[in-house]
Amino acid sequence: MTEERVIVVGGGLAGVACATKLGGEGVAVTLVDRNDYQQFQPLLYQVASSQLPAEDIARPLRAIFRSHPSVSVVTADVEAVDLAARTVTLADGSTLTGSHVVMAAGAQPNFFGVPGAAEHSFPLYAVADAERLRLHLQGLLHSVMRGDEPPGVMHGDEPPAPGALDVVVVGGGATGVETAGALAELMNALHAAGRLGEPGTITLVDRGQALLAPFSDKSHHYARRKLTEAGVKIRFQTGVAAVHPDRVEFDDGSTIAARTTVWAGGESAAAVVGSSGPVPGRGGRLDAGPDLTVAGFPGVYAVGDAANIPSRDPGHPALPQLGSVAQQSGLWAAENILRERGDRPLKPFRYKDKGIMAMIGRNAAVAEVGERRHEMEGVLAFAAWLGVHAKLLSGSHSKVDAFLEWAWDYFDRDRSATIEALSTPRRIAWRQDDEDKPHISVA
Repeated sequence: MTEERVIVVGGGLAGVACATKLGGEGVAVTLVDRNDYQQFQPLLYQVASSQLPAEDIARPLRAIFRSHPSVSVVTADVEAVDLAARTVTLADGSTLTGSHVVMAAGAQPNFFGVPGAAEHSFPLYAVADAERLRLHLQGLLHSVMRGDEPPGVMHGDEPPAPGALDVVVVGGGATGVETAGALAELMNALHAAGRLGEPGTITLVDRGQALLAPFSDKSHHYARRKLTEAGVKIRFQTGVAAVHPDRVEFDDGSTIAARTTVWAGGESAAAVVGSSGPVPGRGGRLDAGPDLTVAGFPGVYAVGDAANIPSRDPGHPALPQLGSVAQQSGLWAAENILRERGDRPLKPFRYKDKGIMAMIGRNAAVAEVGERRHEMEGVLAFAAWLGVHAKLLSGSHSKVDAFLEWAWDYFDRDRSATIEALSTPRRIAWRQDDEDKPHISVA
């Protein structure tokens, strides 16, 4: 007889929400993730642009479940998942088996087969990704400010070679817009502080005809206006043909010299999802039923970015990959597992739509709140964005740290520029003990 244990694959918002709910009810849970922390993806761009330390969006899993003794955390790479047998095989060859499996393995970048994109661009889907981008940019900035002569950078008072500090951001969704805005602010602050003769140019490219496609036309225009005011160059109806270490080629035959390409052009489910048994659906994700179960696989649930979760909107058959969808679906899956254990019928997932929002820059954000999409922009949307994202952060330390960092940024426009100009950034990061410290590797 299979042990009454729930295996949760993935320690993101969905997996942690599910395990926390079940652990609070005393259910035996094993949560597996390659990292020993939960990462908060919506704020990765702030790590990349030095607005937040990585530790503040990486909450150690063992600290999260300290008060849930029935939840055990396994830090390991998942080699394979067999949902028919409800087994999870780890990289060391060991196997976990449960009465239920919750697939919450999250997402990975989708490069759509673009040559060089995987090798030479910087995706923003993990804390390590954000740290790599931050260190890469910091290295380029330091070289130019010191007058060093790395490849492509001229010496002394001469301007840097074309593309040395320029950045191409691929994708006009929330991640692309937020990253472009943050990097433009950083470059402009360094220029205003006299540390850079000329700021790097940020170019945002997208195949569509508007930024923030799921938002209203009003938000599209506001985002474009604010980014343009910050100096961001925007190119619509443009696809990437190839990415090189020093340039980006586009499908119209043009080329931009740039030593930094940020990939925010799409995502798919983690690789382990597609080989777990069910035929994957759109984006390599598992097609979840209305109750979040996977048809034909008893005891299996799919949540968060690993799932195509049906929507009640006939024009949009699946819910978007949002943090709020992930968190709510994880909680709902836990509720249905509890109902199963109590021989009660499962309930269809009802998503509470809190709206969508995106940060563009200081005092510049757009928010469309609730199912009726009440529109806000500017300072009000900026404040709403801060409040919602701080609430979603796991752990009181992370929330307080984030607010202190954001407040410091708000009153000191050049703070991020100062951080980037220093070799040892001064950062606020409270840690009580080793268990409260995430182990972030950028190797």
